[in-house]
Amino acid sequence: MIRSARRWAPSGRRPLVLVLPALCALAFLVVPLLGLLLRAPWRTLPDRLLTAEVGRALRLSLLCASLATALCLVFGIPLAWLLARGEVPGRGLIRALVTVPLVLPPVVGGVALLLVLGRRGLVGRYLYEWFGVALPFTTAGVVVAEAFVAMPFLVISVEGALRAADPRFEEAAATLGASRWLTFRRVTLPSVLPGIVAGGVLCWARALGEFGATITFAGNFPGRTTTMPLAVYLALETDPDDAIVLSLVLLAVSVAVLVALRERWIRGAI
Repeated sequence: MIRSARRWAPSGRRPLVLVLPALCALAFLVVPLLGLLLRAPWRTLPDRLLTAEVGRALRLSLLCASLATALCLVFGIPLAWLLARGEVPGRGLIRALVTVPLVLPPVVGGVALLLVLGRRGLVGRYLYEWFGVALPFTTAGVVVAEAFVAMPFLVISVEGALRAADPRFEEAAATLGASRWLTFRRVTLPSVLPGIVAGGVLCWARALGEFGATITFAGNFPGRTTTMPLAVYLALETDPDDAIVLSLVLLAVSVAVLVALRERWIRGAI
């Protein structure tokens, strides 16, 4: 069937009406990245990467993105299991709510977090009055904001892996007397480990590049909440070369994520 479809595939010259818009779209996506590479201060790049401001933003970004990813793993994997295997009413609605941060403007997400977790928020007021915990405009607030926008990437990836996994192995473990927790830990998790890794990488990359929710909920305080995207925004007004250097770091991370996940995407396409 596939060979027949390929045999009858249209051949010859490609229609110009499709090629020209395709080339324009490709140029629209690639040329700005090339411009970033061409305008980069390559001679002073090592020195700029070692400056105190860039170093603080880089260390803070890596720390917060890693903590946010760990938070997403702890809470996102059970949520993905609930969506894939749990028999709960309104599962479709829950899945829709989980994906809302994917399409929600990050600034709106930051405002929502501020209204809920701020000192006068629905939950934040009790955290502050009972425990003295104030999340807004702190490093912990950066982690919360990044986790909010990045968790859907992990949940969707792990849920897809769970749905594709063969449930017969779990059934076999249950017939051998394994508890549900033991089955989940020894059978389910290893079987969906590639999905967890892929979701974790996407989650980490999304958290590393978060801007809108972070600046709205956590503010912009150097050394405490100024991550690399925020540092890029500030450097554009004072030192554009520093902004280019930080942008190159984020671009390198994005390319590394694409390279790391290319085999998984190719397998999915096949």
